[in-house]
Amino acid sequence: MPRIVVLTGAGISAESGIRTFRAADGLWEDHRIEDVATPEGYAADPALVHAFYDERRRVAAAAQPNAAHRALADLEARHPGDVVVVTQNIDDLHERAGSRRVIHIHGELERARCEACDERMPWHGDLAGEPACPRCGVRALRPDVVWFGEAVYRLDDIVDAVSLCEEFWVIGTSGAVTPAASLVVIAAENGARTALLNLEAHEETALFDDVVLGPATATVPAWTARF
Repeated sequence: MPRIVVLTGAGISAESGIRTFRAADGLWEDHRIEDVATPEGYAADPALVHAFYDERRRVAAAAQPNAAHRALADLEARHPGDVVVVTQNIDDLHERAGSRRVIHIHGELERARCEACDERMPWHGDLAGEPACPRCGVRALRPDVVWFGEAVYRLDDIVDAVSLCEEFWVIGTSGAVTPAASLVVIAAENGARTALLNLEAHEETALFDDVVLGPATATVPAWTARF
């Protein structure tokens, strides 16, 4: 049976009530991206960044997986071959839907990282009060998310999985941010069949063998039912 790798983005969680990363006005939840999603923004105003991600954590915790998340989890449960979800999202909706093989390329809201000792750990509460790191005791915890200018997580694992898959699907993302943008090229060059399931077509739709437009809650269950 085919090995399947799925790249998901903000579009798959938008129907669960989590706003997409970049709005038409260039703001994220009414903040400039530079202020809340860069190391420079964090250095300039850590209180603002902590408050921002604490609120994102609360919103994500209150959201529920939708039909698209559940369809991918159901596919993994019944499919004899490998199903790996590579997500650009920092929420845990894939896991709560039941997906077990999930790689968060941009980190996770429910984790924290200590800038003093580099320990990464599960974290479900607020960081605004600057709690001490459980490992080293220094008050240097930050959200364990990848900001602009920082290296993404587990890129080697992701490239290996994409290079070996027979099916590569892109769901709910523009795919414009590197290195995610290069994954469909890697998949195609290694002989995988590629599919785009998105609200809108990409500029580079020629890279995809199949293009299915529409909301993820409609397109993903129908697509996964074929496998």
